Amino acid sequence: MISEKLIYDQYISPSKNCGSFLMRTTKSLCPECLAVIDASIIEEDGKVILEKTCSKHGFFKDLYWSDARQFKRFDHYCHDGRGLMNPTVSIDGNCPHSCGLCTSHKTTTILANIDVTNRCNLNCPVCFANASASGYLYEPTLGQIRKMMQILRDEKPVPCPAIQFAGGEPTMREDIVQIVKMAVEFKFTQVQMATNGIRLAKSQQFCNDLAAAGLGTVYLQFDGVTGEPYQIFRGYNVLPYKLQAIENCRTAGFRSITLVPTLAKGVNDDQVGDIIRFAVKNVDIVKGINFQPISFTGRINKEERLEKRITISYLFKLIEEQTNGAVKASDFYPVPFVVPISHFITAEKGFPQVEFTVHPHCGTGTYIYVENGKIIPITHFIDVEGLLEHIDELALNDDKWLGKSLNKIKRISSLISALPRYIDMEKAPKSVDVKKLFIDVLGGTEEAIREFHHHTLFVGAMHFMDLYNMDLERIKRCGVHYATPDGRLIPFCTYNTIHRMEVEKKFATPLIKAKAKICS
Repeated sequence: MISEKLIYDQYISPSKNCGSFLMRTTKSLCPECLAVIDASIIEEDGKVILEKTCSKHGFFKDLYWSDARQFKRFDHYCHDGRGLMNPTVSIDGNCPHSCGLCTSHKTTTILANIDVTNRCNLNCPVCFANASASGYLYEPTLGQIRKMMQILRDEKPVPCPAIQFAGGEPTMREDIVQIVKMAVEFKFTQVQMATNGIRLAKSQQFCNDLAAAGLGTVYLQFDGVTGEPYQIFRGYNVLPYKLQAIENCRTAGFRSITLVPTLAKGVNDDQVGDIIRFAVKNVDIVKGINFQPISFTGRINKEERLEKRITISYLFKLIEEQTNGAVKASDFYPVPFVVPISHFITAEKGFPQVEFTVHPHCGTGTYIYVENGKIIPITHFIDVEGLLEHIDELALNDDKWLGKSLNKIKRISSLISALPRYIDMEKAPKSVDVKKLFIDVLGGTEEAIREFHHHTLFVGAMHFMDLYNMDLERIKRCGVHYATPDGRLIPFCTYNTIHRMEVEKKFATPLIKAKAKICS
């Protein structure tokens, strides 16, 4: 067993509903007044349901996970992180309205988002931010952006390693290349940009400039392989722009694009397999897919929510069906599953590493090798559970009498001798030395990690919460934070449901004045 304290108990007591069971209690928000209220997470007919009652606005019920078995499997990998040693907000006890981060937050910033503008060249109904809809311009200055980066890199015990520029559409800023260069100067390990790809498609030189500046990953909005989903989500068929953006990035020398499909039932849930196959065909540059089931940012009735809600476990079903079983639900693990790797690298290097201690029901992923067009999930030739358990034991059971150097030799030697027990070389891809690559990755070098990603395709999902399925235990363990101009770090889901408008208005310019400023 992984030697971390599991924070949840299964089956506390039967619920008041016949045939259902209370799995645990939590705190949530009233979708109407945003009051913090009690909530129950219940197993009901093989599904996991979140129920809550506001004294003013009544009863709310929503689907949390569509498969209780997968929910419980993921529960096993809960890890509590230590949070920040230097939190940016000292006030505690008013979660989530005092987000900042406070002392009760349990995970450091794994990925930081900085919204560099709320301007956009699309007008998508599913978007979090849009200047034309809000009536004001939010566009932090270079000085404010620099201060946000400094706060992120000053985090203790581990500086934030990865940054993503978002919006709005970040390419609307003429100085976005300069902003990317700034992030590289701050030594972020990963520099990403979330984009709809339109400007990338229109200008090869722009792609060249971004690559030269040090942009590592293009996080490309990609809703399907036909035009129909874009008509619904984006207002017109922008697929040709996506394809051209990929080609321009390839020409510019990029080697990392992550496709980001927003998923909705009846819109593009039938294209999950096709999106994976598209990525496989372009695996020289497409290194990841991050499916994002749609979250409901506006008011919507219970029947419509339950009908349209896509959960992570439902996505597993879609993937398994649409890849003809080549990728199965059992191939996926929650994000904190990889915490033992952080423990091992920490022991090897002698100083703290980023630990992916996010809530197990926030996100999931697996790695796939692509060999001669064939999909080989890493779980098909590696006993990942046994291997990571062994790695964790090596990391956490140092012999203090041996000394640092001998401990390191002992760990690596033990790992090398143990690998044959966990890797089936007959089923492994033949184009890469899997054992050597895995040992190099555990050495923690950036070169080894890049080499690993060169040979694999990441397939994952992040299910962001809305006010109907909000679970504050997930908020406390969020590892994706927005940096704001007033020096705060705010978890992703509370920023987009509660804090975004307040932050943007505080630093906004009225749109009429902003247009005059932009045009002049």
